[in-house]
Amino acid sequence: MHPPPSAAAMDFSQNSLFGYMEDLQELTIIERPVRRSLKTPEEIERLTVDEDLSDIERAVYLLSAGQDVQGTSVIANLPFLMRQNPTETLRRVLPKVREVLHVAGVEMQLTAAVSFLTILQDESVSIHSYTHSFLQVILLHLEHRDTGVSNAWLETLLSVIEVLPKETLRHEILNPLVSKAQLSQTVQSRLVSCKILGKLTNKFDAHTIKREILPLVKSLCQDVEYEVRSCMCRQLENIAQGIGTELTKSVVLPELIELSRDEGSSVRLAAFETLVNLLDIFDTDDRSQTILPLVKSFCEKSFKADESILISLSFHLGKLCHGLYGIFTPDQHLRFLEFYKKLCTLGLQQENGHNENQIPPQILEQEKKYISVRKNCAYNFPAMIVFVDPKNFHMELYSTFFCLCHDPEVPVRYTIAICFYEVSKLLNSGVYLIHKELITLLQDESLEVLDALIDHLPEILELMSTGGENSVQENKLSSLPDLIPALTAAEQRAAASLKWRTHEKLLQKYACLPHVISSDQIYYRFLQRMFTIMMTNNVLPVQKAASRTLCIFLRYNRKQEQRHEVIQKLIEQLGQGKSYWNRLRFLDTCEFIIEIFSKSFFCKYFFLPAIELTHDPVANVRMKLCYLLPKVKSTLKIPADKHLLQQLEMCVRKLLCQEKDKDVLAIVKRTVLELDRMEMSMDAFQKKFYEKDLLDQEKEREELLLLEMEQLEKEKQQNDGRPMSDKVFEKKRRDTKTPTQSLPKNIPISVPGPSSVTPSTSKEIKKSKLIRSQSFNNQAFHAKYGNLEKCASKSSTAGYTPVSGLGKTSVLSLTDDSFRTRNASSVPPSFSPNTPLPSTSRGTGNSVDPKSSGSKDTQPRKATLKSRKSNP
Repeated sequence: MHPPPSAAAMDFSQNSLFGYMEDLQELTIIERPVRRSLKTPEEIERLTVDEDLSDIERAVYLLSAGQDVQGTSVIANLPFLMRQNPTETLRRVLPKVREVLHVAGVEMQLTAAVSFLTILQDESVSIHSYTHSFLQVILLHLEHRDTGVSNAWLETLLSVIEVLPKETLRHEILNPLVSKAQLSQTVQSRLVSCKILGKLTNKFDAHTIKREILPLVKSLCQDVEYEVRSCMCRQLENIAQGIGTELTKSVVLPELIELSRDEGSSVRLAAFETLVNLLDIFDTDDRSQTILPLVKSFCEKSFKADESILISLSFHLGKLCHGLYGIFTPDQHLRFLEFYKKLCTLGLQQENGHNENQIPPQILEQEKKYISVRKNCAYNFPAMIVFVDPKNFHMELYSTFFCLCHDPEVPVRYTIAICFYEVSKLLNSGVYLIHKELITLLQDESLEVLDALIDHLPEILELMSTGGENSVQENKLSSLPDLIPALTAAEQRAAASLKWRTHEKLLQKYACLPHVISSDQIYYRFLQRMFTIMMTNNVLPVQKAASRTLCIFLRYNRKQEQRHEVIQKLIEQLGQGKSYWNRLRFLDTCEFIIEIFSKSFFCKYFFLPAIELTHDPVANVRMKLCYLLPKVKSTLKIPADKHLLQQLEMCVRKLLCQEKDKDVLAIVKRTVLELDRMEMSMDAFQKKFYEKDLLDQEKEREELLLLEMEQLEKEKQQNDGRPMSDKVFEKKRRDTKTPTQSLPKNIPISVPGPSSVTPSTSKEIKKSKLIRSQSFNNQAFHAKYGNLEKCASKSSTAGYTPVSGLGKTSVLSLTDDSFRTRNASSVPPSFSPNTPLPSTSRGTGNSVDPKSSGSKDTQPRKATLKSRKSNP
């Protein structure tokens, strides 16, 4: 074909036009096969079936006169026909299926095997009927010439054996098996016989097995084909579990010993794996006198044999060392340990830095097997710690652990990252030995390794911080200065990648940090990052994960000033932000606040900013708020929050009267019905809300405890200039009967039962109550909020006063400009210790036109609940 000319060089000469015509002709030729693939009217006529036929009649017709694809469809639909009309299906359809299967292709055979198995699992017919109608068809196709088809029918038969009665098994399967297992039969027939024998063992008593089955087993173990010997060897585990210990020692063990010396490597490998899996059956004498010498010989010859044997050996080495533990001599123990260390570095000595294109294919294949060996060694590392005793980890296995964590291949590091938590638990007080390896894996260039590590990151960090001990003590992560940079770098690496699920998981796991590092470290190193993710990330689950983690950081922040700044930023930059997307995220944050904090905390700081969004110009924001309103109402307590309840009711009433968006209005109506059905919680405990009220009281107690601890810390700093340690904080939590909770498991706290107070703590409790009382009587959240609360308290008795920006539904009269929200341009880019808290309602000074309110940072974004709509 001629290349298309540029627009500037268009040539309409005759030669050029001929060239274009040739191109068009070539395109026509390309399209011809597509036209030929269309069905002709005659073909369509043959494929058309009368619509008036019933399901049974249509199935019979298609199996009799239809094409293969139609017959396959009928067989795939056979379980449905059996459920719908089993009698007619067995009488009319199944005979046609038997006829078709005699000449069916591979696809139809595979479909039939699956359908027969589904009918058995659905229990559409009785076992007697299934045996009479389907069993012979299954047995007939067991020796199909196609291996895939034969295996499919075999899997169906093995499932059928589980439910057939003994007499049926004996007459229909076991008796014919005697002839099928003879050397005169095909290899495929003998392989099928091996697998059936392994399944039949658990269905008969020991006498029948010894008389009728074991002779066949011995014969197949001595078969002339190595495939048959290997297959029978792998079934010896099932047979041993069916015949008991005595027969296993007298019949199975000699066969395994002989097969372990077989000339075929696959047979020897099958014998080794079967011996490892049967270690629990043999007693100490058999292990030490028979099995241990075989294992030693197998290990010594493994490096000279095929690498596939090394792969299996490395995978079973942990189970092997555990099963033989206690019978090793010191010398044998050392040899097995050295053998394991050698496997952990297998192939690393051959690294030469050559390009993969220059390495012969057989060498590349060998290196892949070596990688599999090292990966299996990483998988077995926890078992090897038990083998050497955790006390000897540093001397015996630390260098090996270091090599596995720094292995050049990702699968090896990925596997050791999965095992890192188990290793940490086993080391207990010696967990400090692997601090550096934790940092190494956190900084790994592969996100797969990081993803594997963070699954148990909270538990790992908790073990690291307590030194593996359960008692509350000084945080031991202070000796690990690289932890915080490694955590922040890991999050930034996940954020820069396309694997948002890893990023989401990491942010969720960061919720454990308040139990691991100090409140100031979280505030200065992580809080601002959570805000940035909430406002700039484009993945909704990631934004929600950052929002929830930020709420947990706020929940456990130790400084009131910092908490106020975070609350201010949430309200100003999210709740009152110009982007509707940020306002949606504010509602998500409110939902997390309701879950994590006490009811009084939400009502004090977030109730009014949340319900103010009923006036939002974007329909999606109002819609999302409507879904949240029942949870918002659940935070109120009567009569203390009566004025807030009135405010909520007026906002809902205004929505009902003024809402113009039909979708939002429909949700408002449903929400009103749900709100009317809700029962309000009272200030005093009620029986029906007892558990929830008690839980809320516990949350509120912890929030007050933070204020108390801050006051005590300030006093201590004034006295001796030293900050309060986390140990004192935990002690104070116990003294005030506040349960210590682990963050990774959900925020709700279990309520402790009554306990006696010792004289030594009674005085301290009185002091804490006094400080708590003083903190609530003397401290104001902010001057503006102090005035706001006064206005709110007055409004509960004075009635309603119109407010600019809220309409007639507001309970507050805010005429002072100080209560108006500041323009978004005046929002500080970072936390400022002296920035006042914003008001809980948006005034007219911050009103923006619907177009700008419905934008997401100057770029329109498709909302998740419905298409963006703005009120005129």
